[in-house]
Amino acid sequence: MTEAKGMGRGLALYALSCVVVIGLAGGVLTAVYGPVERPAVWISAGIALVSQLVSFAIARMMADRGNGIAGWGVGALICLAVLVVFGFVSRALGLPQTAALVSLATYFSLTELIEAPFLFL
Repeated sequence: MTEAKGMGRGLALYALSCVVVIGLAGGVLTAVYGPVERPAVWISAGIALVSQLVSFAIARMMADRGNGIAGWGVGALICLAVLVVFGFVSRALGLPQTAALVSLATYFSLTELIEAPFLFL
């Protein structure tokens, strides 16, 4: 029972941290890109948030079993796969690819950096 409680607490704190980090980075990227690219920046933000929370949940389950580094690696591979798939999807949707992919990679990089402390809360 305490594992589930710890998982919920860690996920909630990580989610809050991701929202803050992605929001701040999104604000900076919105200022850098023009009005045509801005929707791509915020679509990437939503995709990054969802995929990072799924990746974190998987990594956290693996960390609870003593495989924290392996879980972190699986999460990184999930993010890489999402980035590649989003590259094709963004082109098909007609989104500006530079803004979409740079912003998604930025969000993934920043949220991966803050993930480690939350794995063991």
